Amino acid sequence: MAAAALLRRRRWWRAGGGGAAALWRVPRRQRSTFDVAVVGAGIVGLASARELVLRHPSLAFAVLEKEKELAHHQSGHNSGVIHSGIYYTPGSLKAKLCVQGAALCYEYCDQKGIPYKQCGKLIVAVEQDEIPRLKALYERGLQNNVRDLKLIGAKEIQAKEPFCRGLMALDSPYTGIVNYRQVAQSYAEDFREAGGTILTDFEVTNMEMAKESPPENEDGLKYPVVVRNSKGEEIYCRHVVTCAGLYSDRLSEISGCSPEPRIVPFRGDYLLLKPEKCYMVKGNIYPVPNPRFPFLGFHFTPRMDGSVWLGPNAVLAFKREGYKLLDFSPTDFLDAVLYSGLWKLVLRNFSYGLSEVYRACFLSAQVKQLQRFIPEVTVNDILRGPSGVRAQALDSDGNLVDDFVFDGGTGDIGSRILHVRNAPSPAATSSLAIAKMIADEVKQRFEL
Repeated sequence: MAAAALLRRRRWWRAGGGGAAALWRVPRRQRSTFDVAVVGAGIVGLASARELVLRHPSLAFAVLEKEKELAHHQSGHNSGVIHSGIYYTPGSLKAKLCVQGAALCYEYCDQKGIPYKQCGKLIVAVEQDEIPRLKALYERGLQNNVRDLKLIGAKEIQAKEPFCRGLMALDSPYTGIVNYRQVAQSYAEDFREAGGTILTDFEVTNMEMAKESPPENEDGLKYPVVVRNSKGEEIYCRHVVTCAGLYSDRLSEISGCSPEPRIVPFRGDYLLLKPEKCYMVKGNIYPVPNPRFPFLGFHFTPRMDGSVWLGPNAVLAFKREGYKLLDFSPTDFLDAVLYSGLWKLVLRNFSYGLSEVYRACFLSAQVKQLQRFIPEVTVNDILRGPSGVRAQALDSDGNLVDDFVFDGGTGDIGSRILHVRNAPSPAATSSLAIAKMIADEVKQRFEL
């Protein structure tokens, strides 16, 4: 009886019965040919693969992921905010996709029973000179068709956030929070249930045109692109879509496409409110962005588990997946510091950069930033928390590439590849909307 039960359980796991958590435990299929391979199992790659297989159920799709887990890097280390689309330039892809994506995200979570909280956001002006920028932000949000925005005064701020002090705030009740790793795993489950294949522990190191057909293929060079991993394993496919985040520029180079824009990693370190102090924050509390600085600044972010994250800062990471202060990769470090675009960015923002490094070293300096909004917060109320690494795309003039970038290449292999080169925040919020656009682009480019 025990042996029979064990056999039934093994069959259940092989069929995917273990749910999203079992995805990387499923043995690899023998199949090595696919119509489209998506490189990268972050939230954008999984959403795109899901959209593609739902649109083209007769085709074979694979997702290739170098880690043993899904959504292991940016998708699993973000703040968890469902953004409403306030900040972004009207008419930009960021603005359109964020507004669409937020609505799709809430709808998807409702359909799948994924918990979220629509806890809202206050963007708070604490000084007089911030009020014109706040009002301009309000107008921008209206242009972007963000739902339910309104400007509120000091008394209304305290009614919503009793411990927060400010002169005026932009109230965005449509902003929410969710666990994006859970969302990404649900996308993966949808993809597998629709017939897609997920290969983990598959680090892509080479892409080239095949010189001959795979052994089991009798249709000639129907699958002309060969994708190899670091172990020498290979698959054959007709087309490739890369959603590689921190490695998007390197995958582009591997395929013979342009290395620009380059990825420079910035680590963001969060602080945590001690559990007994989390009552001080009900929803998201954000600063008014200063256009003179490249990053947003410290904010208060409640989490689905009841914790509250504070931050993050933004400092150069010495490793693309370096979540700890002493993590170091010679290759990643040299790639960053030898890139002229980084030095142009640093020189333009030298004092800001020094301030970020100083605050990264001294908790008291970070607490001063937080006290601008909640004066009651003290050094004794906080703990050091998790970190994330942002894949910041930079051009050669040192400008942050602020919008989504999609491109391919030329020649036999370049024309068969679509690179998602830059998918910055709010990519997680926008993932389903991005996926629809990628699927449209794939259909047009590759004539699926």
